[in-house]
Order: sequence, then C-alpha cells, then structure tokens
Amino acid sequence: MPAVFIGHGSPMNALERNRYTEAWRALGAALPKPQAVLCISAHWLTRGLAVTAMAGPRTIHDFGGFPRELSALQYPAPGDAVLAARVAELLAPTRVAQDLSWGLDHGAWSVLVHLFPQADVPVVQLSLDANQPAGFHYALGQRLSALRDEGVLILGSGNVVHNLGRIDWSGGAYDWATRFNDWARARIERDEHAALLAWQAQGEDARLAVPTPEHYWPLLPVLGAQRAGESAQLLSDGVEMGSIGMLALRVG
Repeated sequence: MPAVFIGHGSPMNALERNRYTEAWRALGAALPKPQAVLCISAHWLTRGLAVTAMAGPRTIHDFGGFPRELSALQYPAPGDAVLAARVAELLAPTRVAQDLSWGLDHGAWSVLVHLFPQADVPVVQLSLDANQPAGFHYALGQRLSALRDEGVLILGSGNVVHNLGRIDWSGGAYDWATRFNDWARARIERDEHAALLAWQAQGEDARLAVPTPEHYWPLLPVLGAQRAGESAQLLSDGVEMGSIGMLALRVG
C-alpha cells in the first residue's frame, strides 16, 4: 500500500464534490482495498502517543458553526485492535497508549468518506505527540513503514498551509501562502526531507503558513514512510480561503 497525505481543508469537504474531493475519490477507487487504514490527523494532539483500539470508533464532530447536515454525518467504520497493538509493537520502546475513548475526528472522516464511502475498511487513529519535535513525527513514519507491506494504508491528514486567523473568504491566496506552498511542493518533489523538517528556516512565510505545527506534522510520517527509489506523486494542490493549503500526495 502507499502512504498518503491529504490536505483536508474545511470539514464541509465531507459533503462537497469539488476538485479536491474528486481527487480523493479517484484515489480510493484506484487503490486495492486496504486491510485497514492508519490515520494520523492534525486534530488529535496528545502528550505522549496514543492509538485508538476500540471495536467501533465514534464519529467525532469536533467543530461548530456548520450546517446540521454535517453534524449529523456518521462514518461507522470498524476499528482494529490487532492493528493498534501492531502499531505499539513497531514503535516500541516508545510507549503508545491503547485508547478506548477518542474515535475518528473530522481530519479522518471528512477524507475517508470520499476515499472509502462504504465505511467498510477498519480505521485506527494514531495521535500526534505535542511534546515532540518534527523529527520525531518523521521517524514515526520510518518505523511504521512496514505496515505498508501488511496491507495498511498510512494516511496523514492536515494542511501544509494552515492559518485560520488569516482566512479570506473572498478566496484569493495570500502571497506568503502561495510561496510557502510552492516551496514545500518543490521540496517534496525533490525528496528534500531535511528541508521540510526545518520549515521554520523559511522565515516570515513559514511563520504565517505554519503558525502552529499540528496541521503540518501529519505530512512528516508520510514522508518518513517513503522508501528508497520511490517518488512522491501529487494528487491535488491549491490554496483556498487565502490561507488553507490543499496539497495532497502519495508515495508508493
């Protein structure tokens, strides 16, 4: 299986058919059906690592101010306790808590509803560790890459550019958002992972594009899961609402 990063954007993408969600649907249709999905979402940030291990993860509506239709949406994919245990095994000696309370947040299900609309593929979420730096999250992908040989789709869900405080509803992209997105895309295409781990070196553009790291971090385990001889394939790209990057890619 490949490893995939999706710029998920607004939760409304769960309901909408647009050029981004059509790209996600095309990817889901083209892939062989995974044994399971391991999702690393920007919306589950913990102290230490945790992985969902329940049989039936709940659909978490972690947002407000959206239409009732979105809050009513359910994504009833099963969980996979065996995969959760396997994740902990691969990441040992780093401790990974077996979580029975979280579920699937909108960073996961707003994408999965297009990738696998029948909700018939088991899904496990792995959290981001708020106490750890970028290199830690990249190394997670290196250690979890073996799951690809076991039929598991590794899915990172975030946004390379994500600044909610600077959203422009008129739709035009800020210059700094475009520059940083273009810089990141070029580094991804050239396999320059060290530069992507040190994105702050891009100065003011990076400060504005990544004011907090949680939406950028899910890119890093996907790149970490990339293997020698593999190249990244762009699935979609663009900057919406001024400051939300929609870049998506697969490796493998």
